Amino acid sequence: MEATPNPVFCTIVPPHVLDKLARGEDPTRADRAARTIEHDALQRTRRRITTVRTAAAPTGAPSDKPQRTIYDAKNQETLPGRKVHSENDKPSKDATVNRAHAGLGATFELYLKVYGRHSIDDSGLPLNATVHYGEKYENAFWDGSRMVFGDGDGDLFLDFTIPVDVIGHELTHGVTQHTANLEYWAQSGALNESLSDVFGSLIKQYALGQSAAQADWLIGAGLLGPDVQGEALRSMKAPGTAYDDDKLGKDPQPATMDDYVNTSRDNGGVHINSGIPNHAFYLLATELGGNAWEKAGKIWYHTLTGGELSTEAQFTDFARLTVASARTLFGEGDETQTVLKAWSQVGVPTS
Repeated sequence: MEATPNPVFCTIVPPHVLDKLARGEDPTRADRAARTIEHDALQRTRRRITTVRTAAAPTGAPSDKPQRTIYDAKNQETLPGRKVHSENDKPSKDATVNRAHAGLGATFELYLKVYGRHSIDDSGLPLNATVHYGEKYENAFWDGSRMVFGDGDGDLFLDFTIPVDVIGHELTHGVTQHTANLEYWAQSGALNESLSDVFGSLIKQYALGQSAAQADWLIGAGLLGPDVQGEALRSMKAPGTAYDDDKLGKDPQPATMDDYVNTSRDNGGVHINSGIPNHAFYLLATELGGNAWEKAGKIWYHTLTGGELSTEAQFTDFARLTVASARTLFGEGDETQTVLKAWSQVGVPTS
């Protein structure tokens, strides 16, 4: 019997960033952050007490074309909002609608063309998104059935449809929901977050035609406002360096197990300790060279979808399975040795 997917509510801006803003001296910014925190807490509670709603399985073979629909919440908090764009419509006059449509398509394309996966559930699940959600809402999230984007405040955060990797990140939570179904707590939750960062980055790299060497390995580049001292929400290349700002605080992500953060906040630090497996993937991909989605990405995808990853997997479990995936896909060659080396460099045992 297939396990019921975890009712996980996942946002792109980590709680520790919003907490810092809510405690800040600027009352307007603090109020906006507090409202976002309250909203996210309510959504999280709703997700815990409701069953994941999935679309009816389509009949016949799934299409190789995405089925995208964009809704406009008109700055209200009612979902899905008014339907404003369908799959075959001409480009909208609203750039936010067009970016959401393109980001959903970029995600669909990577998963199909590289990994042979038909949409989020591998059965052609329609991809729905709501834009202009809430009033200056400072987040984006996957609610189990759709993407939802806030406009940001135009000050600290810009429009959440701008970074395509944010869209890919959130939709990948849906892929995880339909495959390994990782618990959203502590190390399994950090793996859940890391997998979304990994494939979000790969979606951006694939869309831009960038090699591992050319990629910036940033999550959310272009999202932070012009006065923020930082370049993104996270860095896979150098966790802990994405931002250092008097309003947002300092990026707390560790790159290795030496700096692992034990905390009860943020579901046991899921957005913080994800820096460790993120960095392992970066080390693997750049050491192998070429396009990261071809070898490193296939190893991670095989591990996520192979059926061996438990819902409560720890870093060591995931690391061990990536080694097994590398051997299955590439034998005992450079790929497997490089996986072993990457995990060793971040301090995660593979046996």
